[in-house]
Amino acid sequence: MARIPLLFILLTLCSGSFTLTQPKSVSGSLRSTITIPCERSSGDIGDSYVSWYQQHLGRPPINVIYADDQRPSEVSDRFSGSIDSSSNSASLTITNLQMDDEADYFCQSYDSNIDINHSDAHHGGSETKTPPEQQL
Repeated sequence: MARIPLLFILLTLCSGSFTLTQPKSVSGSLRSTITIPCERSSGDIGDSYVSWYQQHLGRPPINVIYADDQRPSEVSDRFSGSIDSSSNSASLTITNLQMDDEADYFCQSYDSNIDINHSDAHHGGSETKTPPEQQL
């Protein structure tokens, strides 16, 4: 069975009050389920909304989850988001893993008291990259 590597280089962006951290790598077999966590360093994960983005090499990022667990209508229902207050983290889960799911995924947090489309509402995020030598 083919495996889809999702190898990541961690880049944590700070913005004063907290950071978001993702693992360096996540991998899974075709048709399996993977979960990518995004841990908040301080404060309450519930104080801000979390969004998730998918970015294929050479293409702009696509929003796959917004407002913690909401999915844009054009995004497959294989993608879901959740918040776990006990671990102060958010997670992106991808079910029935497909070859096209190999990409960069990053989480972003923004203030839930500010219009979600307001660009300066971003507090921080962490980005994941797939090294070119690992591309399928």
